[in-house]
Formats: sequence, structure tokens, C-alpha cells
Amino acid sequence: MRVRTAVLVEGTSDERAVTTLARRLGRDLAAEGVAVVAMGGATNVGRYVRRFGPDGAGLRLIGLCDAGEAAHFRRGLERFFVCDADLEDELIRALGVPALEAVIDREGELGALRTLQQQPAQRDREPVRQLRRFIGSRGGRKIRYASLLVEALDLDNVPAPLSQLLEAV
Repeated sequence: MRVRTAVLVEGTSDERAVTTLARRLGRDLAAEGVAVVAMGGATNVGRYVRRFGPDGAGLRLIGLCDAGEAAHFRRGLERFFVCDADLEDELIRALGVPALEAVIDREGELGALRTLQQQPAQRDREPVRQLRRFIGSRGGRKIRYASLLVEALDLDNVPAPLSQLLEAV
């Protein structure tokens, strides 16, 4: 099937979250002509808009970004959805601390989380901030957990930016 729409996301973890959620909702984005494109950072949005947009491949463009990166997307995309803080923050809040800790435990990393929580810089932080730090603290963890967190989501409690994005494609 020919690609008609490109969903531009900042990185691989965002791409995994979007495609995992679409699959869980019974959607085959590729069959629908939708490609989810990890850009390697929000500052690359202009290059991807030129490549895939009206002056390039002529695809319909939609995006998903973190709140701090919205200005980059605003310069290149008409339609995009913004995560409050970032996608990991959205997923952590949607899951809640106990459910997220259960995911981490199933992955055999609860001990590593507890070690991080005992570090002086982390002791006084609220659990949500500790969990965000944990997910982003080791290479590849953020990418791996993106799918795991979406798999654990109650489909009645999907973060608004993700659900709105998939409704738009």
C-alpha cells in the first residue's frame, strides 16, 4: 500500500509507543497508508517536512512532540499533538506508580529502580519523577519501556495526545 500520511515523532521511543498503541487498538497503520517516522529529535522537523511534505513526497503530515519542543513543530506542521512534559510523563501518569512498578518488576529491574530511589539526588523527589529518571537512565531503556508501558495501559485511559493523534490519522 502507498504511504499517504507521515506521523513525525521526535524519537524511536515515541515511534514504538504510537505503533504499539495502534496495534492494540486493532489498527494496521501500514495498511492504512500511514508511516510513523522517528526524526532523531524535534529540531529535525524542518528537514522532514521538506522531505515528506507538499514540496517533497506530498504526504499529509501530522506530528507528536514534547511540550518543550512545540515551537519547532509549530514552524513546520499545521497539525500536531503535544505531550505535557513528554510522552513518558503522559504514560507514567496514565498508568500510575503501582502499575508502572509492576511493569518494571516483570522486567527484572525493580532492584535497579530501588537503588536509584535511594540515591541522594532522588530521595526527596516524588515517585513520578523518580520513574521518569529511571526510564531515561540507561541506553535503550526508554525505547524498550515505551512499548511495555503502552502494553500495560488500560485502553480507556490512553493519554490524550496519543489518542488524538491516532484519531487524526
